[in-house]
Amino acid sequence: MYEISVEMDFDAAHALRGYQGKCERMHGHRFKVVACVIGKKLDKIGLAYDFTLLKKQLGEILADYDHTNLSDTAPFNRINPSSENIAATIYRKLKKKLTDAPVALAYIEVWESPQSRVIYRPD
Repeated sequence: MYEISVEMDFDAAHALRGYQGKCERMHGHRFKVVACVIGKKLDKIGLAYDFTLLKKQLGEILADYDHTNLSDTAPFNRINPSSENIAATIYRKLKKKLTDAPVALAYIEVWESPQSRVIYRPD
């Protein structure tokens, strides 16, 4: 089994509705996102999946969030823009892009600071 991962980041603001503390106020992060796919086979040139393609697919998703107020951006205008919800949303969007790919999406990791991260993988 091969695990292929790429890392990208985006800058955005958010406020956690209903949070009892300073994170309820508008603040910003440089979110780091790691996408990991798994595959069993290599193609004819020895790749399980192309890093460049995975980065492009992830980048298309993150472009919608970069330099935005996530609290006003769908779907986070309806659900809290927590790192947990961000990770699950990115997972669902990237999984759709990988429908015909020779790999499966294993997990999405979202870091909102160098010390704080969430990993989302389905049950």
